[in-house]
Amino acid sequence: MKKEILQMLRGAGEDYISGQVLCEKLGVSRQAIWKNITQLKEAGYQIESQPKKGYRLVESADKLVGADIESRLKADCLCRKVECLEQVDSTNTRAKQLAELGEPEGTLVVAEEQTAGKGRRGRGWASEPGIGIWMSLILRPRLKPQQAASVTLVAAMAVAKGIRECCELETGIKWPNDVVIHGKKVCGILTETSSEPDYIHYAVPGIGINANTKSFPEELADRATSIYLETGRKTDRNALIAAVMNAFTDYYRKYLETGDLSLLLEEYDQMLVNKDQEVLVLYGMAEEADPEKMQKGIARGITSSGALLVDTDEGMKEIVSGEVSVRGVYGYV
Repeated sequence: MKKEILQMLRGAGEDYISGQVLCEKLGVSRQAIWKNITQLKEAGYQIESQPKKGYRLVESADKLVGADIESRLKADCLCRKVECLEQVDSTNTRAKQLAELGEPEGTLVVAEEQTAGKGRRGRGWASEPGIGIWMSLILRPRLKPQQAASVTLVAAMAVAKGIRECCELETGIKWPNDVVIHGKKVCGILTETSSEPDYIHYAVPGIGINANTKSFPEELADRATSIYLETGRKTDRNALIAAVMNAFTDYYRKYLETGDLSLLLEEYDQMLVNKDQEVLVLYGMAEEADPEKMQKGIARGITSSGALLVDTDEGMKEIVSGEVSVRGVYGYV
């Protein structure tokens, strides 16, 4: 019911909406409305109550609230259920547990804090409590396992679009899974799957967004940023999560139509920050890559399977994500 109440309060804008109207629309008693309004206030929402006028939403809570996220999702959004946690070891781990128990596609796990966040190639992911977005989505695509890698690229597109629409920031993608703003990383994505040789049980893209981070350690400051640092204002994380899920729904359905990225190629390439730029292909983890195995080339876009096309002295190469990193010749991008 909190979802519906928030939808109606937000839809009323600056106007009040009477308790009677809420009762009639939701088919519940005034006592039930009052109880849910009280719980929303306790969660941090500023809701004004005026006799003979009703209720008005003044300000949303500065915390993650599942009902708030759900209240902002489009009617046809893939995401239908949000599990919101104060603390978890990893949202990916939790989502995989739920998937094993049969939780349906579209279930989203979000958390205020992760104690064991995951990055690519087993790296840890710092998840400071109360300021970032850490979320994982359960998917059950009817595709071959080798097609699942493209889910990461679909998620990157959704994050880039969600930030652009919700925060009015220009975003781009550093292939394959980093979303960047002004040349610095604002989001990373890790997709984990459970599959058999010809069948995917589930795929779980985990998304970490630096939303309201105010500073980074010196060793990260030259290549990491946050939405707060770029705008100077705090981001409504519930609104941004919903914007990403709405965007993901559109991209994911196009992806499922063909089982690859062919319907998304043009838009992805427009988001690709190093398209037609000189890049370094690093075999192995970037910080441990053998200089003799590095290769320069010009990034030309991606293939329908999600590989990066790099024009080298040896001809056009398709670089597949995994044990390969790509970065700019003179820096992160």
